[in-house]
Amino acid sequence: MIRVRVGLGLLGCGALLVAPFAGASAVELPTRKPGLWEMKMVRTGSQMPEMTMQHCTDETTDKDLNNMVSPMAKQICSKQDIQKTATGYVSDSVCNVSGMTTTSHAEIVGDFNSAYTVKTTSHIQGGAAGAAGRDGTMTIEAKWLGACKPDQKPGDIVMPGGGFKLNIKDADKLKGLIPGVKQ
Repeated sequence: MIRVRVGLGLLGCGALLVAPFAGASAVELPTRKPGLWEMKMVRTGSQMPEMTMQHCTDETTDKDLNNMVSPMAKQICSKQDIQKTATGYVSDSVCNVSGMTTTSHAEIVGDFNSAYTVKTTSHIQGGAAGAAGRDGTMTIEAKWLGACKPDQKPGDIVMPGGGFKLNIKDADKLKGLIPGVKQ
């Protein structure tokens, strides 16, 4: 059971990295500069602690991640909209997993070469007792650290403490663990 939770957590983290970017609109977001990115996620209104992870990427991996998340999001999201703004991008979505509907609004700013920030507000309806009607915010602060480490390859995500690493290209195998998502 712990392995399933870790796998879902990693897939969720991967989705969170790209979910605000995966949309059905004609707006195409830039890919991130190749190399090692530090991603700090801070949530309020959630029991999840602050988390900092590292993601080694290249142009192909960023596009592959978007291609993996986008079909998944189309299955569970009734609305996905991205618009270009004067300062960056805005994304609005409505997604349903296991009877829990999450309505989200994200503001994305940055240059995707040295740093970017994603600020998301969300509202949850339905689902497990205690989850319904909950509002939360999450901020992802991403900064480019430089070249990937010698033991890393594009797609590697290193979780806090460095003890657990997964290549996002392997996360496709975990999609079947998310209720409502077809492989």
